[in-house]
Amino acid sequence: MPTERDADPRDDRVDGRDETPEERADRNWSEVLQEVRVLQTGTQILTGFLLALAFQPAFGDLTGSQKAFYLGLVVLSALSSIVALAPVALHRALFQQRAKAEVVRFGHVALVVALGTVAVLLVGVVAFVFDVVLGGSAFWWALIPLGALVLGLWLVVPAILRARRRTNGERR
Repeated sequence: MPTERDADPRDDRVDGRDETPEERADRNWSEVLQEVRVLQTGTQILTGFLLALAFQPAFGDLTGSQKAFYLGLVVLSALSSIVALAPVALHRALFQQRAKAEVVRFGHVALVVALGTVAVLLVGVVAFVFDVVLGGSAFWWALIPLGALVLGLWLVVPAILRARRRTNGERR
């Protein structure tokens, strides 16, 4: 529904905000950067934890499959950081090229992919710790509920909310 703020001829959307496409790109870029900060902090903590494990005396007691799973988590941790930082690298490469809208779109995709890798990483690290500490089926007792929780909170709830907004005729 249009508001007085939407009367500006430079405003290309009827959304209750008075902003040009360039202003919107700037606002969205700020949001992407804030999300990168949050995501990167958690990923760095997990990466540090994983890297420190290899230098613990008990690391040699791990089975071959536990070591392989551990190395997979280390690679996933590095991948998460690389993907999450990709929008910043692109922004630097395209600095002052008037490509902010493209950088924001790329940043959105990169952050969605990074969230996916971080979700797998989070669940994997906890399952790994349960396996090392408790053994047996503890791996699955950690993996399945946490995986379900991530799927529910990160995919199902947003999908329901999006569907409700579409049903009510709302957008952004």
